[in-house]
Amino acid sequence: MGKFAVVALGGNALLRGDERGTIEQQNQNSYDTLKNLIYLIKDGYDLVISHGNGPQVGNILMRNDAGQDMYDIPAMPLDICVADSQGGIAYMIERILRNILKEEGIDKNVVSLVTQVVVDRNDKAFQNYTKRVGKIYTKVQADELASNKGWEFKKSPKAEDAWRRVVPSPKPIEIKNEQIIKQLVNSGNIVIASGGGGIPVYYDEKGMIQPLEAVIDKDNASSLLAQRIGADELYILTDVPFVYANYGTPDQKVLEYLDAKDTKKYMADGTFGEGNMSPKIQAALNFVENGGVKSVITEATQLEDKSIGTRITLNY
Repeated sequence: MGKFAVVALGGNALLRGDERGTIEQQNQNSYDTLKNLIYLIKDGYDLVISHGNGPQVGNILMRNDAGQDMYDIPAMPLDICVADSQGGIAYMIERILRNILKEEGIDKNVVSLVTQVVVDRNDKAFQNYTKRVGKIYTKVQADELASNKGWEFKKSPKAEDAWRRVVPSPKPIEIKNEQIIKQLVNSGNIVIASGGGGIPVYYDEKGMIQPLEAVIDKDNASSLLAQRIGADELYILTDVPFVYANYGTPDQKVLEYLDAKDTKKYMADGTFGEGNMSPKIQAALNFVENGGVKSVITEATQLEDKSIGTRITLNY
């Protein structure tokens, strides 16, 4: 049996922050990102691919708003929007990856699974909304929407009068169909699963699956999936080549290798700040502390260069 890895693609791997998000742009970005995974496949890795959906689900929410305001089309709840983005992105990844495999002369099936992820309905995240979604509103607009729809808003730190809707981001506790995912991978298939952190659901008092309006952190869900299906390695692909201590300051320092002890110390000291790198590092740490051999955080186009990327292991 070969090496087994979960590869988590960041949302910006498919849609860059300065782009309008046309399908042509997303197709090209997907191709450029997925082409880099050929190195792992040729090196004998079995793969599960997960992906972010931040920009895409934000666009879906804006279409929700426009359709409701202009044409009185009923708005869909957030779990349906996550499912829509998960299916659409998985289709795009699967189609393009199949074409890349054909170009490379590699005979492998690619399977996409719309994935539900179970959370605790009493998670503290449902009392403290932190995940920003959708477009930017003025304070007046945000107050009106909060009154009419019951949404919560927080001010964006990037502009003076910029407010965005915030939703809960609960901790994932179970990946539905995880054993099926493992069986598919063990049979030689590349599996796309748990996109956008998964569709958030919970069990009610009768054991029935019910939806929740939330957005699960993609890296946490990918880490849990990797743990539950027995992956050897977890790759978190982002837009920087390394994890840095004191990023963006005169004391910035590249961190190439981290063990669990040093990673925890850096986290406790606030070395990684409050940006989007801290959740990635925590997800990587959770993986190696729960049976994973190695986590790698690196830039999507640098995957083949083994001198690039931060490697996190339980011990040196």
